Amino acid sequence: MPDVLATEIEFLKGVGPQRGELLRKELGIGTFGDLLLHYPFRYVDRTRFNAVKDVVDEENAVQLRGTLKQVRMVGEKQARRLTAKLVDATGSIELVWFRGLRWLQPILKEGGEYVVYGKPTLYRDHFNIAHPEIEAAATWDEGAATPLQPVYSTTEKASAKGLNSRGIGKLVRALLPQVHGALPETLSKAIVQQLGGMGREEAVMEAHFPQDQQRLDRALKRLKFEELFFIQLQLLKQKQLLEQDVKGNVFTHVGEHFNTFYSNHLPFELTGAQKRVVKEIRKDMGSGKQMNRLLQGDVGSGKTLVALLSMLIALDNGFQAAMLAPTEILAQQHFKSISRFLEGLPVVVRLLTGSTKAAERKSLLKALHVGEVHILVGTHALLEDRVVFQNLGLVVIDEQHRFGVAQRAKMQAKAAVPPHVLVMTATPIPRTLAMTLYGDLDVSVIDELPPG
Repeated sequence: MPDVLATEIEFLKGVGPQRGELLRKELGIGTFGDLLLHYPFRYVDRTRFNAVKDVVDEENAVQLRGTLKQVRMVGEKQARRLTAKLVDATGSIELVWFRGLRWLQPILKEGGEYVVYGKPTLYRDHFNIAHPEIEAAATWDEGAATPLQPVYSTTEKASAKGLNSRGIGKLVRALLPQVHGALPETLSKAIVQQLGGMGREEAVMEAHFPQDQQRLDRALKRLKFEELFFIQLQLLKQKQLLEQDVKGNVFTHVGEHFNTFYSNHLPFELTGAQKRVVKEIRKDMGSGKQMNRLLQGDVGSGKTLVALLSMLIALDNGFQAAMLAPTEILAQQHFKSISRFLEGLPVVVRLLTGSTKAAERKSLLKALHVGEVHILVGTHALLEDRVVFQNLGLVVIDEQHRFGVAQRAKMQAKAAVPPHVLVMTATPIPRTLAMTLYGDLDVSVIDELPPG
């Protein structure tokens, strides 16, 4: 039986090729399963409305219903903004937007009735709401079947194509009947009963469209327990791995690729922290055991440069390297920065994502298999069975928390001898917690920023 959760997202009614590509690039949603697990980040109680006259503080978000007046685009360049007034029987309040003006202005009709949700702020003795959620009252009435309305994370670019929170909610609602019965239970009956008797599929449905607050609480309790439960299982597995020594390739040679880049192409002198981490990585990769190292550092600390130096060591020892990123945007950023760093050097860097065209993908995979591609950057597409390396020696994984143990294991299985693994994260994790969450990884920290 085919796995319906693995179905490409463009095959969902209401998506299609263009929206499918947008969902992949902007939100990392490439399959039915990805959309199903794109949970709301909060819920709005749609049963309660405030009157404008009741807006008296900045503490609480309010939901208002009224007529839109004085829709205006004001200011120039950086100060450009869209303003409007929402009027009800008790008064009026100013609304203002600084972003998304091109797609927002055409949908705001003066004289139309709208529902607005946002947090008021006091400015010059008057309350206003900056960047409120807004939609036509008629559209709101259609979707207000349940009192708790889900609010989904999205982007300005996605919203401009109708993939705002409400648009994503419509897609999820269209998806649910198609995945009915496709979510196997993962917990025993005894544990499910202890958690209130809500099965996995029911909990997922309630998380998207809760019938009431009590059922939502039960669903979230069930889903959060499941996540923590499997983290505990992962830790037990890691503990077993710690008791084993996995053999790895021995990278003792630091040759032309590394030395030429380090001497002539380094964009800035490495910080002391970067030098220390590179030394730790070199020691790991020359030990004869598989490296499993977590590289932690703030955005801008130079993690990518350290990862690139590690990949060049792999190349100097006759191996290929791969970098796995959770989204297309991040993969493209890594591809561009690595290509820029290596400009002028005889290193072939390629990008593979879900958007890679069929002809390009075919030639890329052929070149990869015969060793003509030295560094491959990509998304989950790298995990596919048809992606075969000639001699994979190092895997760099960005934002490990977005990938499960199974995905990491799948990359390691692409070589006869398990490749060295370097995991990067910008998430600040206390060292003791990092040792708990990543029990099978040694931890390196870049704790200083490059000059400038």
